Amino acid sequence: MASVTAVKPLTAFSYVTFDVVGTLIDFEGAIKDGLAEIAAREGRKIDGEAALAVYRDARYEPGAARFPDDLGRCYGRIAAAFDLPDTEEYRQLMIDRVGDAAPFPDSAQAMARLKTHYKLIAMTNARRWAFEKYQEKLGFPFWAGFTTDDTGTEKPDPAFFHQVFAHVGKDGGTLHDILHTAQSQYHDIGISRELGMTNAWIQRRHAQPGYGGTIEPVAFTKPDYHFHALIDLAEAADRAFED
Repeated sequence: MASVTAVKPLTAFSYVTFDVVGTLIDFEGAIKDGLAEIAAREGRKIDGEAALAVYRDARYEPGAARFPDDLGRCYGRIAAAFDLPDTEEYRQLMIDRVGDAAPFPDSAQAMARLKTHYKLIAMTNARRWAFEKYQEKLGFPFWAGFTTDDTGTEKPDPAFFHQVFAHVGKDGGTLHDILHTAQSQYHDIGISRELGMTNAWIQRRHAQPGYGGTIEPVAFTKPDYHFHALIDLAEAADRAFED
């Protein structure tokens, strides 16, 4: 599935920036798997989607640890909601599971194809230690990578984006040479529109209701490009450059 409202063709960009967690890496699946393992140890069952809603509400707290270190604290909230033991072992299990989260099935192939056309830049709200694991699983596709450890902030803070613009500027590019690609309306699509970027929404949860583990935006932003999977963007780029 794909839709395009943008006038600017895919051949007009030199860089593609990516949200990583949720767009390239299946963090929701990792959270569900970790919780299912804990529940099985305790002889319980847990509704994964309901647990994601608790995680989403627990995610943002002033002064809290950054992703995925925050999974320990968030697990405490989930444990209380579903009557699971809140132990240091289980908190660490959740951090480890999400730190080792796998890419979506199409991510590595799509990134390899996109890399033939663009310089790829990671923009992740994850810490550097987790990003290093993620990019290895993706096949090291990135020309540059920005994490919360590097920027000192999280998206949708415009300051995160401006640090990336500055880096691209040193390479001779501008924000108008960038296609920002992400699944999160709240963290990426809305703010990228406000900053004047062209964006591509990868709607990973197109077959599921709600926003899962990602905070719901105050208002929906219609993207310039809309795909259900990253491989669809890669195929569209291949066709554009062939033409």
